[in-house]
Amino acid sequence: MRSLHDLLPQIQGFIYPNEIEIHWGLLIVVYPYITGVVAGAFILASLVKVFNVKEVQPLYRLSLLTALAYLLVAPISLVSHLGHPERFYEILLTPQTSSAMAMFGFVYAWYLMAVLLLEIWFVHRTDMIAWAEQETGVMRFLHRTLALFSRDTGERAVVFDHKALKVITIVGIPSAFLLHGYVGFIFGSIKANPWWSSVLIPIVFLFSAIVSGVALVILLYMIITPLRGGRIDMRCVDKAVDFLFYTVIVDFSLEFVDFIHRVYQSEEEIKILSEMVMSKLFASLIIVQVLLGMLIPLLLITLTKIFRKRFSLNEDLRKMVYFISVILIQFGVFATRWNVVIGGQMFSKSFRGLTTYKMGFGGIEGLLYAIFLLILPIVILAVLMKVLPPWKEMIGEGASEGA
Repeated sequence: MRSLHDLLPQIQGFIYPNEIEIHWGLLIVVYPYITGVVAGAFILASLVKVFNVKEVQPLYRLSLLTALAYLLVAPISLVSHLGHPERFYEILLTPQTSSAMAMFGFVYAWYLMAVLLLEIWFVHRTDMIAWAEQETGVMRFLHRTLALFSRDTGERAVVFDHKALKVITIVGIPSAFLLHGYVGFIFGSIKANPWWSSVLIPIVFLFSAIVSGVALVILLYMIITPLRGGRIDMRCVDKAVDFLFYTVIVDFSLEFVDFIHRVYQSEEEIKILSEMVMSKLFASLIIVQVLLGMLIPLLLITLTKIFRKRFSLNEDLRKMVYFISVILIQFGVFATRWNVVIGGQMFSKSFRGLTTYKMGFGGIEGLLYAIFLLILPIVILAVLMKVLPPWKEMIGEGASEGA
């Protein structure tokens, strides 16, 4: 009752009693952000194996490990939000096929077990055998176990590894699209909510997922490589940023088309949606998502292309522009998730009132736990890089030996 008393002064107009409190909070914002990173990182890795883009080879193993680290954390935010998280396994034991949310368990399991873990295993199999030969103690046992005690490094086995990798990556691309596309599908299928109900929502989610994953892997590469004493391969970063640039353009175009379509339709909800955008979501949508998260990164990267000769001579300036751009893009994509999830619950079905989301600091739905979930994949990634070092491709064999 105390929280209700606090919220009432912030409510505008007429809303129904069950709309005073927002039920999907920060954890549901974190969830599509994390799954988006998984999809984007895997798509970036597929550029090497499927589309043969050799320039981004240094990002290949880092992309796979990043995707795995974020995939392991992805269901935690969703399960934590449930009233009985200890019963999460029941969706697998008693599947309800008509529930899109329940089917996520199967999509998740397929992507984790049949795509990502298999690809990472085939990528590292011969390396794990070689590492085990040079190691002692726990790490030797760990690498032998992870290699499933395989010792075959012959030509036929290596050729089979490469063929298997290509098949898994090809299967993995639609799987990655499915993993994140279904999140947008859930929002887009809710006809009762005009902020979510759009055929473009799943596609917008997909492209913003690719944007966030690619930008994050570039950011990690630009931070980790100097820390390991390596030199950033600018041919690799330039190519990855090119890919990121075109994806951001498509993402921006899709969101702009969705906005124009809503304005052109001008159905009965347009007035309350406009009021919500200009009041409740102005900072998160106009400032962070559109201006900081899209337009400024696009402008900065465009400048590097227009003044290519000048930027090519100043590598440090180019690095700084890319670094700022990928950080801003992360904020922009997270704001996109916020505006969709929270924004979609801020206006009343009466189309005459707005409510306010009051975020807590502690507790399972609070800011502190959300920050923990956002940091946890980085910690897992650090452990994964210790067990399965990606340095051979990130900073070269020589640097690996010296590191």
